[in-house]
Amino acid sequence: MRALEEGDAARVVNAALSESADALQALRADATALASIARAAALIVDAFGRGGRVFSCGNGGSMCDAMHLAEELSGRFRGNRKGLPAQAISDAGYLSCVANDFGYDAVFARYLESHARAGDVLVAISTSGTSKNVLAAASAAAAIGMQTIVLTGHSGSPLAAAADCAICTPGGRYADRVQELHIKVIHILIELIERDLFPENYAAVR
Repeated sequence: MRALEEGDAARVVNAALSESADALQALRADATALASIARAAALIVDAFGRGGRVFSCGNGGSMCDAMHLAEELSGRFRGNRKGLPAQAISDAGYLSCVANDFGYDAVFARYLESHARAGDVLVAISTSGTSKNVLAAASAAAAIGMQTIVLTGHSGSPLAAAADCAICTPGGRYADRVQELHIKVIHILIELIERDLFPENYAAVR
């Protein structure tokens, strides 16, 4: 027997969409967050212009978002253009190796120590803003001389405090609403970056 009748399921669907819409509207009204999105794009454009690279990291759904950012930058977003140097820290063999030898808290920081250099950018994603391995990555990035952009759901989090540019998107009681906003922010970041570096792709679009 089904736990939810058709009418109950419809109410759950509608409530979820309403909650998501409210979270999006709150982000649209948050001038500080919108300014941070624009600043984050400018930091990445500046890094690319100086020959720098973007590294991204996160856990679980946030790792998926980190991978999505990297593949859209290095692959293609809307129109064809040259690939941009972006890499998510997501290789399973590497992650299991370092986690086994040094502990999971070290997986992202160790990668940056091995591959990143001053002038690169880290995009660190954590809905809670308290993930230990993401915090360690931010610390490693600072030591290397990287700029760190943070996507989180809590403005007062330790990760936001460690960032050069913090984009905070409170989404309500649960992490899924925050993650929905994060993917929107990621797509906007990529569009801003493309509009700056490849304006010809947007010549017919305002």
